[in-house]
Amino acid sequence: MVTFLGLIAITFFIGRVVPIDPVLAVVGDRAPPEVYAKAKQEMGLDDSLPVQFFNYVIDIFHGELGTSVSTLRPVVDDLIRVFPATLELSTLGIIIGVLVGVPMGVIAASKQGSWLDQIIRVVSLLGYSVPAFWLGLVGLSLFYAQLSWVAGPGRIDIYLDGIIPTVTGLMLVDTLIAGDWDIFKNAISHLILPASVLGFYSLAYIARMTRSFMLDQLNQEFVITARVKGLPEYIVIWRHAFKPIAVQLITVIGLSYAGLLEGSVMIETIFSWPGIGNYLTTALFNADMNAVLGATLVIGAVFIGINKLTDILYRILDPRAR
Repeated sequence: MVTFLGLIAITFFIGRVVPIDPVLAVVGDRAPPEVYAKAKQEMGLDDSLPVQFFNYVIDIFHGELGTSVSTLRPVVDDLIRVFPATLELSTLGIIIGVLVGVPMGVIAASKQGSWLDQIIRVVSLLGYSVPAFWLGLVGLSLFYAQLSWVAGPGRIDIYLDGIIPTVTGLMLVDTLIAGDWDIFKNAISHLILPASVLGFYSLAYIARMTRSFMLDQLNQEFVITARVKGLPEYIVIWRHAFKPIAVQLITVIGLSYAGLLEGSVMIETIFSWPGIGNYLTTALFNADMNAVLGATLVIGAVFIGINKLTDILYRILDPRAR
């Protein structure tokens, strides 16, 4: 709760120091002074800062984030509409990161110093170094424009938009509920490239941390003892060495997942993905401060929630942390 209140204070401070007048964003540059003054009063911006902050906190805890200047709808309704797209993209990204990154880290540690270890370390380094926008543009140019292996920007082809009724907001889930396999395949085709780009960044971090954890475990006495007993190498690695680090990986995966949810702004912009990152970018260009602060607050709250859930899971699975 203290962290969340700190997040609220930061978003409030940002909304007051940025060189954007929220009143002008509503009434326009050519509004008469009396219209400007009335709008400022209705928005509560003529009160003192402590009173504004108190009202801001009360509104947040009542689920009120104001009205978006861009969409003319409540920001809460907009965020409920766009967040499932980000959740779907980030979830597939972290699945790719875990399924690829964990085996990469284990293999790199078990083959320490080999050419395979060097390749995996280089791939992990690229995941930290290559800009997201560049990788996304290269992916679109190669796999969409040149090879036509995947669909282009957007969440689904335009001519299919609106056919599937929205139940959960998750396109793959809604298409499965509707039983429309053609639209499901189309949605997968749109999702796979941006999710793979996000997955590449998460697997880089996950592979690096897995390798580090495994190297520490492979030098432990119980692993050496298992090898001396003549157990097969795959049993030594996956059953004896990997099992102790599984709990540690929960924290790594949780942090990576939270990072994907908050760091998908650039990817969503490049791929025209209608998620919270694209919504936030559009709001910034339109000086829509209610939408900007609302999206920032939601992203921060999700990050806090995932970290808290990770801590709970860590304590449940590891009695030593209780």
